[in-house]
Amino acid sequence: MKRLFTILLAVLSLLSLTACGGSPTEETSQEPLVDIQPQEPEAPPEPTPEELAAQEVEDLLASLTLEEKVGQLFIIRPDSLDLTLPQEQIDDAKADGVTELTDAMRETLQQYPVGGICQFGKNIESPSQLARFNKDLQAASATPLFITVDEEGGMVARLANNDAFDLPRYASAAAVGALGDPENARAMGQTIGGYLKTYGFNMDFAPDADVNTNPDNPIIGERAFSSDAATAAQMAAAAAEGLRQNGILPTLKHFPGHGDTAEDSHTDLAVTYKTREELENCELLPFAADTGLHAVMVGHIAAPNVIGSDTPATLSAELIAMIPDTENTLIVTDSLSMDAITKAYTPGEAAIQAIQAGCDVLLMPNSLPEAYDAVLAAVQNGTISEPRLDQSVNKILHYKQQFAV
Repeated sequence: MKRLFTILLAVLSLLSLTACGGSPTEETSQEPLVDIQPQEPEAPPEPTPEELAAQEVEDLLASLTLEEKVGQLFIIRPDSLDLTLPQEQIDDAKADGVTELTDAMRETLQQYPVGGICQFGKNIESPSQLARFNKDLQAASATPLFITVDEEGGMVARLANNDAFDLPRYASAAAVGALGDPENARAMGQTIGGYLKTYGFNMDFAPDADVNTNPDNPIIGERAFSSDAATAAQMAAAAAEGLRQNGILPTLKHFPGHGDTAEDSHTDLAVTYKTREELENCELLPFAADTGLHAVMVGHIAAPNVIGSDTPATLSAELIAMIPDTENTLIVTDSLSMDAITKAYTPGEAAIQAIQAGCDVLLMPNSLPEAYDAVLAAVQNGTISEPRLDQSVNKILHYKQQFAV
């Protein structure tokens, strides 16, 4: 009995231990499930208006043939589109001028797809004729044209000085400058820009940014706002702004300063004997004063005390490099049919050397076919690299995007 009790007690003890301790079990741990949602990719930033504009220019540049790109460099008289006319008649201000676009001229525009047209007094008969002529020229060109004119106000005003037009006339830039208030120059630019836009122009070879420091100067005189550099700078910048406000591209002229010369570059090479420092302290100030989009016309002016030779500024890389912000400024030659150039250079030589020096636009060469063919051949044979050509054409198209479209 005792033995049975002992056995029962042992069994109960064992059961008690088993119940208290239990059998060890492995705990399985699972990572909590994470609901991973696919993330939407970030949308690329919207291109800025400036980036869109730059891309449009790049696309247009890429679409142009080499022949079309070379053509963009030229602004010519409309008479040059008539290949039957002798160059003497084209250049003669008193000779009859073309006043309408003919089928033959349209064909020339296809053969030589120039970048712009400059109208002169002999091409202008009446308001309706001029508006129609400019409209027809634009319609005939595959790429928008610069349509320009010399409309400074005063003695150089192709429209205002034509009796067929009822337009405001200014005595001179000097008279405006003498008033001492740049707002008068701005108002002058606005007025001129307003009527130019009405007749289909988008560019003006104005304002005159010369400082009239040489009393013997035969060509500038009252065309300059002042003989004081600071005043001339203020006035030229204000006039340029006035033109821009009405959608006209202003052109500051005549770099590096025609007001200090004693020659007329229409008939001979003009010379300034100033040093670089002297030019920077006077003649160059008006070309640095305007901070808006503008072109600069380079004159056929030698500066031997700056570069050590009589090379005209139009063909001098060293002088052109002195133009403020050359990378973003449209650089235009003065007329390449002036005697200052034609006495020493062929049309082809002048055109090639002007591009090599840094000019973007070749104005009125003495023979369009000869100059065009020479530049085209120079690009084809590597004398002018295609990247150099593209640099100027890109700038031209950018300016046209702002003013000619």
